[in-house]
Amino acid sequence: MLWILLLTLFVLAWLLLVSSKWLWWKAGLLSVLLIALSTWWLVDQLSGDGLNAATLYHLGADMEGAGVSDFKQVIAGYIALLLVSLLPFALVRIKRWQRPGRGKTLFASFAGLWLLAVCVSPLFADGQRLYYQLRPVDFAEIAPEYQVPTQPLQRPRNIVWIYGESLERTYLDESVFPGLMPNLNRLAARSLDVRGLDSPEGSGWTIAGLVASMCGVPLTTAQGDENSMDRMGSFLPKAVCLGDYLKQQGYTNHYLGGANGQFAGKGQFLASHGFDEVHDLAWFKQQKKVGRIHYSAWGVHDDVLLDTAYRRFEQLSRAGEPFMLTTLTMDTHHPAGHLPVSCKNERYESPHGNIGLLNALKCTDRLISQLVERIQASPHGKDTLIVVSSDHLAMPNDLSHVLAKQERENLLLFVGKDIEPRQLQVDDATTLDSGATLLSLLDPAIQRIGFGRSLIDPQRPASASVAARKDNGRDYPKYLAFARSLWLGEPTRELRIDDSNQVIVGVQHVQPPVLLEYDKDWALKTVYLENTSRQFDEADKDSTLAYVDRCTAFEDGSADGDWCALLVNRENGIKLYRDDDLRGGVQVDAALDAFDGPRPSVRQAHMITDKGRRTRAGQYMLELVASTQPQRGFWIEAVSSQRQVVLAQQWVQPDASGRINLSFGLDHEVDDLEIRAWLNHAEKLAVDTFALVPSRRPRG
Repeated sequence: MLWILLLTLFVLAWLLLVSSKWLWWKAGLLSVLLIALSTWWLVDQLSGDGLNAATLYHLGADMEGAGVSDFKQVIAGYIALLLVSLLPFALVRIKRWQRPGRGKTLFASFAGLWLLAVCVSPLFADGQRLYYQLRPVDFAEIAPEYQVPTQPLQRPRNIVWIYGESLERTYLDESVFPGLMPNLNRLAARSLDVRGLDSPEGSGWTIAGLVASMCGVPLTTAQGDENSMDRMGSFLPKAVCLGDYLKQQGYTNHYLGGANGQFAGKGQFLASHGFDEVHDLAWFKQQKKVGRIHYSAWGVHDDVLLDTAYRRFEQLSRAGEPFMLTTLTMDTHHPAGHLPVSCKNERYESPHGNIGLLNALKCTDRLISQLVERIQASPHGKDTLIVVSSDHLAMPNDLSHVLAKQERENLLLFVGKDIEPRQLQVDDATTLDSGATLLSLLDPAIQRIGFGRSLIDPQRPASASVAARKDNGRDYPKYLAFARSLWLGEPTRELRIDDSNQVIVGVQHVQPPVLLEYDKDWALKTVYLENTSRQFDEADKDSTLAYVDRCTAFEDGSADGDWCALLVNRENGIKLYRDDDLRGGVQVDAALDAFDGPRPSVRQAHMITDKGRRTRAGQYMLELVASTQPQRGFWIEAVSSQRQVVLAQQWVQPDASGRINLSFGLDHEVDDLEIRAWLNHAEKLAVDTFALVPSRRPRG
């Protein structure tokens, strides 16, 4: 399809030049298409799979801690493509090829080819794939397949789970990478070595790989909104994962990773599912024992990490209580990997050329194997089950051209006393089954967790892994839909705000503003966390809506910072509940007040300042000059404490001058003073000048 896309782009450029009819419209449409394709290229370079669930997840999750500097070349390429995307606006000045007449026909041809280009581009294919994966489907048929263990472990053993970043088993293939991983190959020969393990949709990036292997479910973002995970109070609260079960069995769970635990919500996931300790980059920095030379753009190098992991293993073993210690390496991260100090002279001679990632892989081979050997040689090694696995298949990296020619598979090794060394070739198996397999090695009576099934069970029943690989994944969206339901659980018809000023939705606690949409049977249809004002205006008129935000969003006369909920239903009933009502709980299916006329339009907070500023105690005058204002009155507020405390509020009537003044006082210093306006989604406020001026104290 690539040649068809390139041909259509060439013809579109020709049609742009041959007619002056609607010239700027054609240039704009062609530029929009080129920008979209450039953005797809950037995403594909990062994800390796175009626009997918990982893309949506990372848009919503915390990106702090990402090693952006590793992708300088990709970012530079994207900037170059964006500049090329603007060329159609330069081409409109070329007159030599323009022909008189037939302007409408040529524009119709341009529009048709533009649509064809979209349809043959990866944008359409990825959009269609995301639609099928994320569309609402009935998962009742497969819900009974979700099972969690409840019986006690007959013989608890200590567990050390070593996740190798992007360390897929393909790298152990001696015919492709001879001598690259001799130590892990020897380890595999004396392990239960699972072969043929795939990564289904919803498991192909680090946090998704952790969720899939530990919980037996794919990771999909919260129902109805993929861009606001940080506003969810807990991570998959309805899921029961390996850490949850082991904690019930008297285990303590410990995580040790060199990267930032906030990145992609990794720390939140672990803390929500049975982990007693989550030691990440911030923890290493607090120790003040690791020199700067031992850090990369992503965090602490693997030699320091795995040495620390062994010391923690010794400490936990001496305590005498069962534990699971999980560690996640980092130095084989795409695109080029990193070399720690202990491997600075590590080199791999390869027919593929001098590729830094190969040196990083060879180093990781030695470091992981050394950790396994040290654990097994310790007095506590006999009672420890060791897991060595990849978190996911490698993303686009400096070896992608080699990997693309191979039969790719994840790494999964189990090492320990009474585990028979052998290769286990499995069909229709994925990383969803890793946790269940581990549990069955601890206790043969336990074969399942989530949708995961033990791979050593000869009678392994079909579940999500089979669905992901059968009939082109036709039934797999049912499992994705079930996994999305684990974010909220079974919502009730009660609407309530808790003591932390969060809206309780099922088992989830959500930071307002939030719009809940209920269908005619009072089932929660959608949860909106972004663009809630627009979503309210555009929602299905046959739905009942519950919109929770500051009362300022709904009332012109409100001068307090309390919470309100506006409920409207299909019979045009309407009712505004205030803070006291919401604290006690209100029923969304209760009778509402009759209302004549269209649904009211609600406001939403729009930030005027880019970030909070430290401001001392005193009296201040905020002076704004706006070049564009709404046609109706609106609120301006000064807020602090992560936008939870309203310091001052002014009702503004627009005038020709555009000047806005807000006087307020601070009785103590605040770290994060911000200014916001409350506007409808269609209203605009463009501030040209902004000043915060200390007011003179009146003379006594």
